[in-house]
Amino acid sequence: MTTRTILISGASVAGPALAYWLHRYGFRPTIVERAPALRDGGYAVDFRGQAHLTVLRRMGILSAVERARTGTGSTWYVNSAGKPQAELPADLFAGDVEILRGDLSRILYDATRQDTEYVFGDSITSLAEDADGVHVTFERSAPRRFDLVIGADGLHSNTRRLAFGPEDRYVRHLGVYCAIFTTANHLGLDRTGHAYRTGGKLVAMYSARGNTEARAAFYFGSPLLDLDRRDAARQQDILAEQFTGNGWESDRLLREMRHAPDFYFDSVGQVAMDSWTRGRVALLGDAAYCPSSLSGMGTGLAVVGAYVLAGELAAAGGDHRAAFARYEEEMREYAAGCRKMGDGVAKLMIPQSRFVAGFLNRYYRLLPYLPGKNLAANMARRTAENITLRDYRQLTGR
Repeated sequence: MTTRTILISGASVAGPALAYWLHRYGFRPTIVERAPALRDGGYAVDFRGQAHLTVLRRMGILSAVERARTGTGSTWYVNSAGKPQAELPADLFAGDVEILRGDLSRILYDATRQDTEYVFGDSITSLAEDADGVHVTFERSAPRRFDLVIGADGLHSNTRRLAFGPEDRYVRHLGVYCAIFTTANHLGLDRTGHAYRTGGKLVAMYSARGNTEARAAFYFGSPLLDLDRRDAARQQDILAEQFTGNGWESDRLLREMRHAPDFYFDSVGQVAMDSWTRGRVALLGDAAYCPSSLSGMGTGLAVVGAYVLAGELAAAGGDHRAAFARYEEEMREYAAGCRKMGDGVAKLMIPQSRFVAGFLNRYYRLLPYLPGKNLAANMARRTAENITLRDYRQLTGR
């Protein structure tokens, strides 16, 4: 095996999942992460269908994920007074296993930290490829050489920008912004969520970590804004401008937002690329094929992608050209299906007119009695299962 050292950018989900398999197959992974430590908080993510669960089981972390599951049941749309108006079933949002993104990140870190070099508080600044590897420079660390570089650094991937070009070539804004943060469970929510929708806006709260806390989520329709993604104070100001006086719990949550330890704000977008690989650089997860945070597919897609990419590298004996080609072949249709699930979700979730918002609220009241009430959940499950996983353990003997 000629390929040994592999640099991964991003320590959220896709990166550590890839590192787990790479070490198992005899590679030496290093993960560089811009944040100074693992990022806690974030929204709930879910796994659904046998493809997702099979990968978690083969990694040996399914039981840990199940122990940390949110256990969230149905979500209720409420009116401005907080009175429940319509119930949406848990399977629509939570799949088979739902877990907070921060909890999943911790599980993956614990499963890899003994065998993977983690470099926190740093970022790649340049990539220079030659016949034998990639010369990498960093913001803080000394330059190093690696056999391969994998970008698993999300929607706004720095690796993608350096190796493939500007973000606007690949990222399509879906007309929505979202913000999520931890807050007190002052509504006493018991493994459930409440959501309040008006034209172009949605505010939600759902319980977390055994009802001891809650997550607040804000969504609003907007064209792409000229914002510094690291300027949290300005982001909070924009959120306050959008939602002050909006009704329900909006004003209280906006006050609590200013003290949140894990405020997250971002645009909702999708990534579409003709190729996820270039030379000795490959992209994984949201960096390559983000289906949007509203699709419910991103995390499962990232974990499956990590399994396939590492497995193909092992099956090819480290020949990155053959492995990258097989990775794209195995994942292309699957990723396209997951991305398709994200199309249209933004318009349904955040309708721009009060009339459409009111219509949807009335529709959801009738949903439990309609013959197609499970249609969306069933479509999501079929999409999540639409891949046949190779058993790379048999191919590699590991």
